[in-house]
Amino acid sequence: MKKLLLSVCLVGAMLVAFAQKPYKVVFYNLENLFDTINDPNKNDEEYLPEGARKWTTYRYNQKLANMSRVLFDIAAKDKNFPAVIGVSEIENRLVLEDLLATPKLAKTNYRIVHYDSPDRRGVDCAFFYRPDQFQLEGSEAHKISFPGRPNFLTRDLVAMWGKIEGEPFYFIVSHWPSRLGGKERSQYSRDFVAAKCKHICDSVRTANPATKVVIMGDFNDDATDASVTDVLGAKGSIKKLQKNDMYNPFYSMLKAGYGTLAYRDSWNLFDNIVVSENLATGSTGNLKVQKGEGAKFYGNIFIAPYMVQKEGQYKNYPLRSFVGSNFQNGYSDHFPVYIYIAK
Repeated sequence: MKKLLLSVCLVGAMLVAFAQKPYKVVFYNLENLFDTINDPNKNDEEYLPEGARKWTTYRYNQKLANMSRVLFDIAAKDKNFPAVIGVSEIENRLVLEDLLATPKLAKTNYRIVHYDSPDRRGVDCAFFYRPDQFQLEGSEAHKISFPGRPNFLTRDLVAMWGKIEGEPFYFIVSHWPSRLGGKERSQYSRDFVAAKCKHICDSVRTANPATKVVIMGDFNDDATDASVTDVLGAKGSIKKLQKNDMYNPFYSMLKAGYGTLAYRDSWNLFDNIVVSENLATGSTGNLKVQKGEGAKFYGNIFIAPYMVQKEGQYKNYPLRSFVGSNFQNGYSDHFPVYIYIAK
């Protein structure tokens, strides 16, 4: 990946020059954040003390500490903790509560929105939010049911809505089906979920055109893939947006060679935060997506040196918890992404 360590945002990276602190919206795939307790209703056997990963209390606590370090450091030197954080690959509400109880996050006053999903791996999506910045009014889980495929179980779309500075927002966090079996063979499933996201967005904005929609997640497709550009309808240029379009701040970043995960020495940018036209252009209300001071892109990838593999076969890849069955006390196989929202 081009300019990997000329990161879009490193620890202590650029502060944003706004009259007041902007709102940060973050998405982070936490890569298999399981607890150590056996849940007979989930496929968690691999992540038990006696399981293949030897997932002991020590390893679990190390994982929590590592995840909290990243989330804390995204606040940077201005201590501007994100208003909303979407996460994926978490086992249950307990791991979210344990994460917020870590020393770095214990005083941040985040609240949780979570629903158990029927995913066959036993992982869910969820939100953290700051009630002083985002005033929650409601939440729900949108089930994904594939016609003619009752045994295909995947993550729910988790949604929450409320207000930021009196303006209506609707957030969706998602983890689209994987490329298991090959990209082309599995494409139908991602297209289906993308269409579901688009339908929800259109319904929300039909009910109230002033609502600003944010769809975030691990799409398992790039910003340039048809599931994102055609099905979800996320364009890569604000200038080309029309009413009811979506805008993807990470399209240009992918084109420039940036990525959030690597596989076989090829980089992808599966982690996206897509916003509705009115949040991109400011056509309703006062809040809109903003760039950081001196930044080229509206999207941001958070890459700190400690999150990067330093040597070996996977040098410069994200430093993940395991390589094969070997625990290396890493972070995630994805880098987190975020955007700024301000007047």
